[in-house]
Amino acid sequence: MIMQKLKLRVTIDRPIGFEDSYGNIYPINYGFVPGVIGGDGEEQDVYVISKHAIVPLEVFEGILVAVIQRKNDNEDKWIVTSEDEFLSKKEIFEKTRFLEQYFDSAIELL
Repeated sequence: MIMQKLKLRVTIDRPIGFEDSYGNIYPINYGFVPGVIGGDGEEQDVYVISKHAIVPLEVFEGILVAVIQRKNDNEDKWIVTSEDEFLSKKEIFEKTRFLEQYFDSAIELL
């Protein structure tokens, strides 16, 4: 059986180049899925990793391809990319390391 990938519209609130209060500079677009609540009680966080998202964006439409499960935090992070792309665990790790280095996390491909 072939499973259809979940299509999502991500609102970007931390575009490429954004610097957070801890001094982390975002090399990829990061946002949330409006109306979907994550483990922290806020809207579900999403890393956007795509060759079609290499500039700061306001929104991105793509498919959910992986989940980063944080073992020492109460929320997971979703990975969204374009429908025509495949991401390996290594690629996801490299692109999200700027934040995930502070957590004990595992990547689950969907």
